[in-house]
Amino acid sequence: MTYDFTDTIVALATAPGRGARAVVRVAGPDVVAVLQPCFLADDGRQLRAVRQASLVPGRLQLGELHRALPCELLLWPDARSYTRSSLAEIHLIGSAPLAEAAIRRLCQGGCRLAGPGEFTLRAFLGGRLDLTQAEAVLGVIQAADGPQLDVALRQLAGGLSGPLAHLRDHLLELLAHLEASLDFVDEDIQFLSDEDLRRQLQAATEQVAGIAAQMQRRGEVVHQSRVVLTGTTNVGKSSLFNALMEKQGALVSHLAGTTRDYLTATLDLDGITCRLTDTAGIEQFDKTAAASIAAQAQLATDEQLRLADVELLCLDLSRPQPPVRTPRGDSQVRAKRVVALTKRDLLPRSPQPFDAADSTTPVVAVSSHTGEGLDELRQVLRAVVLDLQRSDEVYVPATVTRCREGLRRAAGDLRAALDAADARAGQEIVAAEIRQALDELGQVVGAVYTEDILDRIFSRFCIGK
Repeated sequence: MTYDFTDTIVALATAPGRGARAVVRVAGPDVVAVLQPCFLADDGRQLRAVRQASLVPGRLQLGELHRALPCELLLWPDARSYTRSSLAEIHLIGSAPLAEAAIRRLCQGGCRLAGPGEFTLRAFLGGRLDLTQAEAVLGVIQAADGPQLDVALRQLAGGLSGPLAHLRDHLLELLAHLEASLDFVDEDIQFLSDEDLRRQLQAATEQVAGIAAQMQRRGEVVHQSRVVLTGTTNVGKSSLFNALMEKQGALVSHLAGTTRDYLTATLDLDGITCRLTDTAGIEQFDKTAAASIAAQAQLATDEQLRLADVELLCLDLSRPQPPVRTPRGDSQVRAKRVVALTKRDLLPRSPQPFDAADSTTPVVAVSSHTGEGLDELRQVLRAVVLDLQRSDEVYVPATVTRCREGLRRAAGDLRAALDAADARAGQEIVAAEIRQALDELGQVVGAVYTEDILDRIFSRFCIGK
């Protein structure tokens, strides 16, 4: 990826196709010179006279169409724009042929077509964004639902770059003290005590390792919460699964034990998505017959519950509540529980209050047959899933992929510096390890970068961003 950043570039900033409005974006040193011959302001002013960010209604003259097109021009005439250069956005009627004609006219005036992500790349090189924030722009574009958009917007606002920038500043100050001590080694001057050095290195190591561990847990995709249906056999789990999904996905029968394998689908809870899993009914079985189908089904249910973020426990209102065997004593089970009291339609009157043994456990009576209580259950699940997603620090997938190993190496460098300080190996060795950690952190935020790194990041962007 080789761009000449003295060029003035142009691209369609909105999605191609039909829409109420199309936006053509122009950036570079010659924005005003390119626009002046083809744009006529309604108030008659010259664009050269615009000295600050302005909205200028007017008309764009398109020679090939032999007419002037009504439009609105947003103009940033100086370096106080997103790209740190002159920038303009032309808002047109949302017609693809008109937008294409406008781009051709601007290219005839001296613009070139922008490459993928070139506007954001210029913002990065101009200091408007660091690399994690640039990747967050891509995360905003690619967000599939509200939580993913929220993750990208938090990262764009500095949710990752802010703490890392503060940490780099702290390590640079620590390194400056160490190097000053080396410069004045023959003098009786102590810039930093051994205890302060170890304490600060310990805090920095824990912070970097913590962020790296968060990225490792999240993997390479934005986490989608798992909601797992559990309960004894024939309590209506599969019927509830189908009712929530609003389609026939799970096999339903009056015979107990119909479900032997788990079934998973994506459930949309008013813009919040999760993975809903139907499992085999929980029942007692002979552990000596571990190879039986029933035993294998139970083991699969237990494994799904260990992976769950939310356990949707189903209890049949039409029969006495049996003891429920779940692996909740297992330290690996971390799911938050929601109780669904099923078969509400089989009771002639309102059910008796259910004692969940935990006042924080939501309980909802439902009927998969009549639909009673399903909307309430969806709202409860949405609130629980949204709360889990908000409390879990996650990052844009592209950032996770690129930064995970760099943060892990930085944490290793800081641990090596701490070990050297503990062993009194010498301030030169401690300083060398800190420099290496700073290089790794610099690559994460983009203070240190190569053309290859920039190419991998910005080539994934669409043109116009």
